[in-house]
Amino acid sequence: MQQRADNIGSEGDDEASARVAQVVFNLSLDKGFDYAIPPALRGQLRAGSRVRVSFGHSERSGFVVSVSAKSRHPGRLKPILALEKQNEQIPSQLLGLAEWLARYYCCPKEHAVRALMPAVVRSGAMKHKQLFFVSLTLRAANFGEDFAALTEKQQQVIQHLHRQGAQPLQELQSEVGVSATVINTLCKHGWLHKEKRVVSRDPFHDDLIQPDSPRELTTDQEAALERINASQDAKDAQVFLLHGVTASGKTEVYLQAIHHCLEHGRDAIVLVPEISLTPQTCDRFRRRFGNLVSVLHSGLSDGERFDEWTRINEGRSRIAVGARSALFAPFRKLGLIVVDEEHENSYKQEDSPRYNARDVAVLRGKLEQACVVLGSATPSLESYYNCEIGRYALVELPERVDASAMPAVELIDMAEEAALAGQAQLFSKRLKELILDRLHKAEQIMLLLNRRGYATQLLCPQCGYVATCDNCSCAYTYHRKAAQLICHLCGVQLAAPEKCPQCASKEIRYTGVGTEKIEGILRALYPQATIARMDSDTMTSKDSYKTVLDAFRAGRIHILVGTQMIAKGLDFPNVTLVGVIQADSQLHLPDFRSGERTFQLITQVAGRAGRGDCAGHVVVQTYTPYHFALQAAIKHDFKAFYAEEMPGRRMLDFPPCSRMVIVHFRSQEEALAAATAEKFHQDVLPLLEPAVQIIGPMPAPLSKVKTYYRFQLQLRGGSILKLVALLRPLVVGRSFPKGVDVYLDVDPRNLM
Repeated sequence: MQQRADNIGSEGDDEASARVAQVVFNLSLDKGFDYAIPPALRGQLRAGSRVRVSFGHSERSGFVVSVSAKSRHPGRLKPILALEKQNEQIPSQLLGLAEWLARYYCCPKEHAVRALMPAVVRSGAMKHKQLFFVSLTLRAANFGEDFAALTEKQQQVIQHLHRQGAQPLQELQSEVGVSATVINTLCKHGWLHKEKRVVSRDPFHDDLIQPDSPRELTTDQEAALERINASQDAKDAQVFLLHGVTASGKTEVYLQAIHHCLEHGRDAIVLVPEISLTPQTCDRFRRRFGNLVSVLHSGLSDGERFDEWTRINEGRSRIAVGARSALFAPFRKLGLIVVDEEHENSYKQEDSPRYNARDVAVLRGKLEQACVVLGSATPSLESYYNCEIGRYALVELPERVDASAMPAVELIDMAEEAALAGQAQLFSKRLKELILDRLHKAEQIMLLLNRRGYATQLLCPQCGYVATCDNCSCAYTYHRKAAQLICHLCGVQLAAPEKCPQCASKEIRYTGVGTEKIEGILRALYPQATIARMDSDTMTSKDSYKTVLDAFRAGRIHILVGTQMIAKGLDFPNVTLVGVIQADSQLHLPDFRSGERTFQLITQVAGRAGRGDCAGHVVVQTYTPYHFALQAAIKHDFKAFYAEEMPGRRMLDFPPCSRMVIVHFRSQEEALAAATAEKFHQDVLPLLEPAVQIIGPMPAPLSKVKTYYRFQLQLRGGSILKLVALLRPLVVGRSFPKGVDVYLDVDPRNLM
């Protein structure tokens, strides 16, 4: 039972003759254990099966990761006790993906297997939802003399079921207004039949969708589709970067490529970066493909996620739409994977396994001979670089559909605005004039500020005190509506003080600005307008996104204020003005990708304007108007930004010109974290190949989060496969001083 499962997903001998199974559990042991397969289970059990076994002094559920004819560990093996729920197993082709996840992202094997299934499916505790349904019997087929003898309520029930057909019991009672006694009496006398049926929980909440049909493609769209379909037919696992300007019709290309995929008997996955985009994206795909579409994301209830996964697993759904976890949808005949807005950081998981769904999509496509399409108006430099070196194929959509013009973009120098007004301004004179003009024309406005809350810090001008979180190395954000100071890292909330906690001065000030403050100022400036805010403070339920976006689409909201969640993927034809407040807020962060992120954010939000019949206008407010990232963004010119940014990346050997790994050390004792990082540095230094650069150990830019002090070691250059092969055994499964957590982040998207 002690043997390690070194080859996740390997078939070994023929499963019918296999006598030993390697099983992993939901523990961070990074090993599997050998169990004997009883004769009764031989031929039924395979890699991916969930089994019940004796483990220590208790019983546990685990997953079989490989089977073989004999164990390499001598001695008598414990037998597998039972095969659990054969219809809720991991497809064998996904186990190869888990093996790669564990090896490349340097995580325990159990974590990689765990990622393949939603927790609600993996636990085996969820059951199918069952309801009592009531239907008519043959006796109720005609309204004869017997029917006339029934009470009025009994007759109403039978007449209702003639019109509506079989219905759930509670729904029938509600619609007709009768008690269960009336229905039970009719069942007893042979008028009705009552039975339990399995029903699916509806993640779409019975939204009515108007079917649509394929649209006529532009020449560029047609060329893109031909190349993608040719790859699907060849099953060559080609990866395409579909670089199309905003509103160039990338989604229609996805839809028609998926239609081709389904016609050839294969299935498709569509990834979107944000839950907020999922309802709109699902609507587009459901209009085209109806009930063949399932949705998978963290906003679903446990029951909804269980039912959607089951629909896919049983082949009743052919298309999975969702956030990064949808990548592991249990399709057996995968033909196409679409990663929309492929540049988004939200595709990177922050917990083990710390995978990037975009990159794992490429690997899954390779393993299953599926075509992969990465779409974006602002591609990541990594993906564009892969096209440059021939690893991916570049397909471009350089113009908007219907030849509509890109929105005009103005850069407003807020330093000049401050000089003219005598103090710093939140809204430029030009932006205020344009907002008023659009309101008079009954057109809609979107305003972006990528910072939530009311003010970014509490400051005492008398003693210099700044309200800082004790658990984290950051200032509290002031939320005015709740009258609280909130740490956005650890979530600690304090009542906002009326005087300085340090010197008792009542002259405390709240400085900086967030979306809550912008919303309040807009309500004062434009009292006639209906204003809504979208950020993580207001989007508190799974229906919040849909409620706000539906109201905005219907024109009931005139101005939508939000963080980056409003910047991408949304399509509202009546939006003619977009304003970007403090466009350079991310530009000076200690991260080599700060310019790239600023360019992407501004270009994406600018693309929300002018998608209908009226021309769009974008106002970008900044204190650094001549920065090349902003200059390229106002021209919607990705290639100009790429040409300006890449020389610096090459000179410093930063990604995408090299690959990076960060080793993280964290402890509630600062000295212990620092000492562990230094010891690791000394141990690894002589093992590295000369091409690898090592920086640190050093405190992380956010040096303390949730009471933990954080240090990091950056390594980049050389062969990434050799580097992770070297680092993995030094971290995974190794013992470190008590109270210190050490983990690896391969290809990090965030250096903070």
